Amino acid sequence: MNILVINGSPKGGNSNTYRLTSAFLEGMKQGIQDIQTKELSISRMTIKPCLGCFSCWNRTPGQCCMQDDMQQVIQELLWADVTIWSFPLYYYSVPGALKNLIDRQLPTLLPFMVEKEGQVGSGNHPSRYDMSGKRTVVISTCGFYTAEGNYDGIYSLFDHLCGKGNYTAIFCGQGELFRVPELSARTNEYLSYVKQAGQEYVGGGISPGTQELLHQLLLPRETFEACADASWGIDPSGEKSSSDAKKESDTLIFTRQMAALYRRESYPGKDIVLEMNYTDVDECYQILLGKDGSHVYTDGSLTATTKIETPVTVWRSIAAGEIRGDEAMMQGLYKVKGDFSLMLKWDDYFGASRPQVKQAETAPAQGNTNMSIMLIPWIVLWIAPAIHKQWGCLITLGVCALVPLFCYRNRKTFYDILSNALVMGASIIMLAGGSEKWLLPLSYLSFGLMWAVSCLGKVPLTANYSMNNYGGEDALQNPLFIKTNRILTCAWGVMYLFTAVFTWFLMGTSVRSLVGLINSILPVFMGLFTAWFQKWYPAKVARGN
Repeated sequence: MNILVINGSPKGGNSNTYRLTSAFLEGMKQGIQDIQTKELSISRMTIKPCLGCFSCWNRTPGQCCMQDDMQQVIQELLWADVTIWSFPLYYYSVPGALKNLIDRQLPTLLPFMVEKEGQVGSGNHPSRYDMSGKRTVVISTCGFYTAEGNYDGIYSLFDHLCGKGNYTAIFCGQGELFRVPELSARTNEYLSYVKQAGQEYVGGGISPGTQELLHQLLLPRETFEACADASWGIDPSGEKSSSDAKKESDTLIFTRQMAALYRRESYPGKDIVLEMNYTDVDECYQILLGKDGSHVYTDGSLTATTKIETPVTVWRSIAAGEIRGDEAMMQGLYKVKGDFSLMLKWDDYFGASRPQVKQAETAPAQGNTNMSIMLIPWIVLWIAPAIHKQWGCLITLGVCALVPLFCYRNRKTFYDILSNALVMGASIIMLAGGSEKWLLPLSYLSFGLMWAVSCLGKVPLTANYSMNNYGGEDALQNPLFIKTNRILTCAWGVMYLFTAVFTWFLMGTSVRSLVGLINSILPVFMGLFTAWFQKWYPAKVARGN
């Protein structure tokens, strides 16, 4: 298959549209092995405007009177099996240089008037060459929030050139976002769908599901337009003429765009004032996050609830995904003072750059982990057999068998499986005559060792469960999250190792039947410590302490 890309953007390879075209081409190459590609970048070619002299029809049939790069274009068009037209929307049509190329295709047509089946318009000229079997793809981006309603001129043009419904179109609004590194998470998501479309195209056609994904907005309209307005760095109020307007600093523009990503639905019930102190450029701005939206203050008149001290270069790298924010904080590249809860819920407040499209229906749903799956068998083991050995062990075995059924929607961890196996083993041994005086302390010992030993691994035990509240598995890449959980896991492990010794002494006293209830007191206090520590420790690190 021969594929010709006509890059009609004056920006050439730096075109936003060309990023979509490259993704589509990559998908095509994955979908078919025997493929050859050529590219014509109009910005680097000399193609003069058509003179309308019709020499190519009567004096020199099939040959233009002007000698420039258009002769090469025609040869490549005849060579291609698939032609991809790639261009940005300029004034609701194609860029001027590309329009020259389209006009200069006149030598490929015959002058006679004919009627063609399915033609658009009241006139048509037959092709001078056999163009049967050739296919056309049109890819374009525009600066509006949506492509809908803005491509009437393009549809009309290619309906006339190719015939209505005889070409494939991928039109994307918000095209300028593809050059913003800070929004790469969202734009890369969209490009993956364009790539998928290319793969499907060579396999027979783009599926309705992929078409739906391609028609989703990159950002909500209000968010996009706020970001777009802020990008110009000039006063939009109309109080200043364009000649008097003072261009805002790049740092202030960046801050305004970040504020534009604020999601009002995440408003916590009270206003948040985020102060960004960019230490390397000596600029400081405040972002008010309220129920009606966000607003940037440049005069420092508000009382900040959360202060971030950072070089702007660091924060832009974090926003662009070049470095992880948590890793940068652990390395001391920036500091956070005040209310740290904003940082813990950053994606909730500024999540507009995250993918907004629907996920494919075929994607398997993966449940969260649930610590109850691990804990319930142990709790029953520590309480029931101490009250009545035989019935307690039978109840424990029943619970072990039923817990997975109750929690079938949750994703199980290694510790869930290990716990069930250890509890069942202990119950069976006690039923067989094993002494609960020894087996119950040993159960606490094995439970404590499970916690303590997990601290030596990459992911400590508690992290497998607490990650559900911090972005899922992505939290496992957060060094501060892992370190916090490693400390807490170690503390819980030590507590249960101590409990094993304490239980052994209790089993020899008159309160042996209440040992499970007694041993539940210390975990309550440990739970309170955990809730405090998982907030206090990250905030301490963020302050640079």
